[in-house]
Amino acid sequence: MNTEYVAWGLLAAGCAVLVFSCAGAVAVRSLYVRLHFLTPVTSLSGPLIGIGLAIDAGWGLTAALDLAIVALLAVTGPVLTSATGRAVATRRGRIRTDSPQ
Repeated sequence: MNTEYVAWGLLAAGCAVLVFSCAGAVAVRSLYVRLHFLTPVTSLSGPLIGIGLAIDAGWGLTAALDLAIVALLAVTGPVLTSATGRAVATRRGRIRTDSPQ
């Protein structure tokens, strides 16, 4: 019964981060600021929700799959956000195409 409260707390925290990040992204106009608002969705909200689901499901194949997806999301999400920002900056001429940074 105690793990159920922990799971619901993690799910609620993850959903709250998701809602606030999306509301912030809708409120601003700049693409770069929107990317900053959406990064917590992959690096914080996704892991909170995934861990909450894994705790609720108990230890087994479902929990292992949830945690594998969360790990993949947490590792690749910030990298994809950075790559998106770099692609937009290159297209808009803010950085050179041959720049190694």
